[in-house]
Amino acid sequence: MRPLPLRNPQNPWRKETVSYLEDPDAAERVALTLYEDQSKTILSDNDSPDLGFRYSVNPYRGCLHGCAYCYARPSHEYLGFGAGADFERKIVIKLRAGELLREAFEKKSWQGELILFSGNTDCYQPLEASYGLTRACLEACVEYRNPLHVITKSALIERDADLLAQLAAIGSASVTITIPFWDASVARVIEPLVPTPRRRIETVRRLTERGIPVSVNIAPLIPGLSDRDVVQVLEAASAAGAVGAGLIPLRLPGNVKEVFAERIREALPLRAEKILTRVRDMRGGKLNDPNFGSRMRGEGPYFEAVQLLFEQTARRLGLGTYQGGAHDDQAREPTTFVRPTDKGGQLRLFDR
Repeated sequence: MRPLPLRNPQNPWRKETVSYLEDPDAAERVALTLYEDQSKTILSDNDSPDLGFRYSVNPYRGCLHGCAYCYARPSHEYLGFGAGADFERKIVIKLRAGELLREAFEKKSWQGELILFSGNTDCYQPLEASYGLTRACLEACVEYRNPLHVITKSALIERDADLLAQLAAIGSASVTITIPFWDASVARVIEPLVPTPRRRIETVRRLTERGIPVSVNIAPLIPGLSDRDVVQVLEAASAAGAVGAGLIPLRLPGNVKEVFAERIREALPLRAEKILTRVRDMRGGKLNDPNFGSRMRGEGPYFEAVQLLFEQTARRLGLGTYQGGAHDDQAREPTTFVRPTDKGGQLRLFDR
């Protein structure tokens, strides 16, 4: 793969900046670089009222998928990287992820709450095929019967269908496959290293055949671009066995606005300004709404019409629907968590 040019919006957390006076394509090019995360804990504690989960696991920071709309891009700036090409080519990995999760499960304070994989970047991005960090965490969840939910765009999750099916049978495990587009040509330019929409539908089919509850996320819903695909995505998902669907409008926090606008202007020049106008209509005249309660929802007549279409189609197909937090019901279920043995190998017959 050809190294990408280093084209990042200015990091607001760094005082120094680097400017290239020539064509940006002639700027320094960066190959894939991996960094080991030395964190001593693996669970992220989320307190956002917009989310239906409290705890998440993120084995990777940064993402090779390269989705222009990814709301996680600004999180890379806290590491001293950029939200543009750096996010896609400088990846931080947590090599002890499975070990750290087991350590968390052994703490008396852990009560077996639902864990989301992942709250930040895709836990099944291509590096997972080599490192197996997500699989190591799933193995820990199966061992301790800890409830989990996975959100991904990747067909690589099929590799771990055995673990997910096992936990679904003895505890609680479910999956959401994100499919914002049906037009493969549009998907390729906006989310370049993600499997095609039809391939993701096949993943829905293969997981449901293993007894794993699967939903689909039309996320993000990009007005003027992906809204025309809503019915086709839902019909295909239903035919593949999906049990639910969610609709989450585009969020463009921080420098994601610049990355997204640049991508669509380069790839879809005749449609770009119409798309950006529709986004502003949905966000009260701005490209982003950062406020709790409204950031996961859109507004205005255009978005409301799309949302109504989504709800009516889902109802016709018998799909359960949710807004924002997809895992509220699962999080409220009684936990199946149990510590299997103590450190001496003795069974914990009475310790839940």
